[in-house]
Amino acid sequence: MTSRVLLYGATGYAGKLIATSAKNNGLELILAGRNQSLLAAVANELSLDFRVFGLDEPQAIARSLEDIIAVINCSGPFSKTSKPLVDACLQTKTHYLDIAGEVPEFQALQARDSEAKSAGVMLLPGVGFGVVPTDCVAAYLKDKLAMATRLILVYETVGGVSQGTANTVLPTLHHIGVVREAGKLIPSRPAWKKRKINFGYGPVTAVTNPWRADIITAFQTTGIPNIEVYTVFPNPVRFLMESSQYLGWLFNSSLFQSALASLIKTLPTGPTAAERAKGQVRVIGFAEDETGQQVTAKLLGPEAYDFTALAAVAVIKRVIKGEVKVGFQTPASVYGADFVLEIPGVIGFE
Repeated sequence: MTSRVLLYGATGYAGKLIATSAKNNGLELILAGRNQSLLAAVANELSLDFRVFGLDEPQAIARSLEDIIAVINCSGPFSKTSKPLVDACLQTKTHYLDIAGEVPEFQALQARDSEAKSAGVMLLPGVGFGVVPTDCVAAYLKDKLAMATRLILVYETVGGVSQGTANTVLPTLHHIGVVREAGKLIPSRPAWKKRKINFGYGPVTAVTNPWRADIITAFQTTGIPNIEVYTVFPNPVRFLMESSQYLGWLFNSSLFQSALASLIKTLPTGPTAAERAKGQVRVIGFAEDETGQQVTAKLLGPEAYDFTALAAVAVIKRVIKGEVKVGFQTPASVYGADFVLEIPGVIGFE
């Protein structure tokens, strides 16, 4: 079934996974991107239609979306690609989805909430691993403890990293992020806090991740005023985060950034199917009220890139059925806490 959903960034690692997963689920997405030869190769492999346009061509984008009910943006960096696509979506009354996962990208879309409502368009970023599982855990905990005032989300991914993810994370490890305190966003340095967490496989060290979009989405979904997000990073990455307050000069140097970019280019495009099959995502959430009462939830799921593909397809199916809410939304605010349990391989909320 041709779904009239367009996937932009189909030649990238995550984009191709989503297109393949959709096809395996009976959905024929329309593929799109700027490189005709690469796009044609992917489209031919999956027997799908495709459209070629760049994001510096507003009229071409709008023409390509005129008959489209929703676009899913898989082309990073989303700080650059989301605006031209959202501009066109508001013009053509097309719902916008993406697989972004960091605070600034969500803030940019949140700021367009009133525009989207006026246009009758849903803006739903983070339909992959960032932030579907954590957003649903947050909603579940809020349902269990209605008066919660503090929320802590912790996650770990087991498996490989794509070049795209490395390009997003590694060059900016020294950047200041935020935490949520008393409902407000407060500047926070990377790895400001650490805590030991046991997902059931022995204790591991997690550190605060001040860039993770849950700091925006969990507040939108639950209204809980104090929110921290922790991530289990590989030891070298955690060391760089913890040292970033002293090594900012190094991160900011053109020599370091150039060397890092060269290193990233030597990485595989992404984990192989066999590597993904061995991977897993793990999430734990804690909510607490002013009396000290606490509730906990744990969720396990497939490897992060597979999770992203499966979650994106699940959202696309809902959108095709007309299950949308206009304006800026989060996965759990539209589809509820139990949405994550529809994703194959997910076990929760233990």
